[in-house]
Amino acid sequence: MFQIKSNIAASFALGVLIATTATAMAATPKAQAATAPAASGSDIVKGQGFADNSPEIIKARSGSGNAAAGKDKSALCQGCHGEDGISFEPAIPKLAGQYAGYIGKQVRDFQTGFRSNAIMNGMAATVDDADLNDITAYFASKGKMKGEGSSNPVGKNLFQNGDMTRMMVACVNCHGINGKGKTPDNSMFPVLGGQQKEYLRIQLMNFRQGERANSPGGVMNIVTQKLTDAEIESLAEYISGL
Repeated sequence: MFQIKSNIAASFALGVLIATTATAMAATPKAQAATAPAASGSDIVKGQGFADNSPEIIKARSGSGNAAAGKDKSALCQGCHGEDGISFEPAIPKLAGQYAGYIGKQVRDFQTGFRSNAIMNGMAATVDDADLNDITAYFASKGKMKGEGSSNPVGKNLFQNGDMTRMMVACVNCHGINGKGKTPDNSMFPVLGGQQKEYLRIQLMNFRQGERANSPGGVMNIVTQKLTDAEIESLAEYISGL
């Protein structure tokens, strides 16, 4: 009986997510046409229609914080995540160009214990809201993380198409074309394209095992339940190269 109820709940949550993302995707072109600055060249993320690293877009994803002040305030963070938000340790996430709102939520989840990491729980406890706004603005102000190219066909298919025979929505629905996010002011779902492969693999495993449960509506726990170890490896490889 519990399993039946769990399956019904999962199907309902996925149905809501699909309907929500479909509506957002249908509305996006008009909204972007009205608000996004004109752009051309390599800064345009194909299919999204806005200059990903234009001053206007950087400001939108950086939130209300002061990026200049955040550079100094983030000195300890830079020790692990890199001066410009590009970490060199495979299991430590890049923060460059990540949404300020998303980074802030993760830090607050570490503060409350809703998300657990031996180092981050301690580090997060030392940051107040004002400093956090500045720190997140600094990392968000950097050019978005980039990979070195992706060719894994299994990971590509799952990312772009999902598998509705298993009630798995495509990653692109939430994380955007090439994993670069949906719109500059939508921090609900993070930028993934170009993230560290090992970090991605670990987080997907953690979501599947229930060791991490702080995604909107628990959607990541639902989706990852359907993934095999090999599929998680393929997704991590593909997304890290975007």
